[in-house]
Amino acid sequence: MIDRRTLLAAALAGVALPAPSPASAAGADTLRIGYQKNGILVVAKQQGAIEARLKPLGVGVTWVEFSFGPPLLEAISLGAIDLGQTGDAPPVFAQAAGSPLVYVAAQEAAGSGAAVLVQKDSPLRTLADLRGRRVAFAKASSSHNLTIAALEKAGLTYRDIEPVTLAPADAAAAFARGSVDAWTIWDPYFAIAEMQPTTRVLALATDIAKPNNFFLAHRTVATERAPVLDAALEALSGVARWCEANRGEVAALLSKGTGVPLAATRRAVDRTDYVIGPMTPSAIAEQQRVADRFHALGLIPRPIRIADALRAPVPQNG
Repeated sequence: MIDRRTLLAAALAGVALPAPSPASAAGADTLRIGYQKNGILVVAKQQGAIEARLKPLGVGVTWVEFSFGPPLLEAISLGAIDLGQTGDAPPVFAQAAGSPLVYVAAQEAAGSGAAVLVQKDSPLRTLADLRGRRVAFAKASSSHNLTIAALEKAGLTYRDIEPVTLAPADAAAAFARGSVDAWTIWDPYFAIAEMQPTTRVLALATDIAKPNNFFLAHRTVATERAPVLDAALEALSGVARWCEANRGEVAALLSKGTGVPLAATRRAVDRTDYVIGPMTPSAIAEQQRVADRFHALGLIPRPIRIADALRAPVPQNG
């Protein structure tokens, strides 16, 4: 089970954050954005797209890099950043821990950029073969949810494996030296590992579950700085359309911005869907299934309603 203290420790271990301050006290002349080593935010950062859109509003942009989603969302909870993007599991854990985050946009079925990996000579051939095996993933991340969904698909339970919770870099090292039997991971780590001749894909995310990504903000930012947030999301929508039509250039920008080799980056880019949209009923329903899955396993301390973390109320029937 994860709580705010655990998430805070992860945040402080994973990145040097700005001094914590309430979101409402953040400078009105700056939007602070958290990003990871892949995806549309890196492209937007390289292009200066959000900066250009916010300049007429008198607002600048600062960027903070995170290794994965949970510490990014803890930074939002602390008021250290205003906006960020993660996969499906981090906001579930954050909301269950009392975070004041809200969902502000979604990337539904965001591509096939995650998988369960094994070594090429591994005896594991199907997801059912994971029984009794050591499976690595990042706790409270999208790979955590994908691992559980993979077990469900194979008719297994969480108790049927030995979970090994590691941050991506540590998991990569454990996988390379054979300390774990399988590794559930997302791009660009997936693409980097996949390019090694010793790696084999056991199952793609798209064969297991619907991999949605989300943009999230502190609730106070979403209410008190709505015009700035809307302008940033508008800029990101434009970047998304450009990404869909210019994948070669996207790969070059991402590789330059992250230091990930171009060949691995291009592989990740080619399987990514960049389109950004609102929180649709289908996205909300799928995210609620993710939350219910974690609660049923006792991995979050209380049941949550995704509807309670939406920027705008969900329309009620009747």
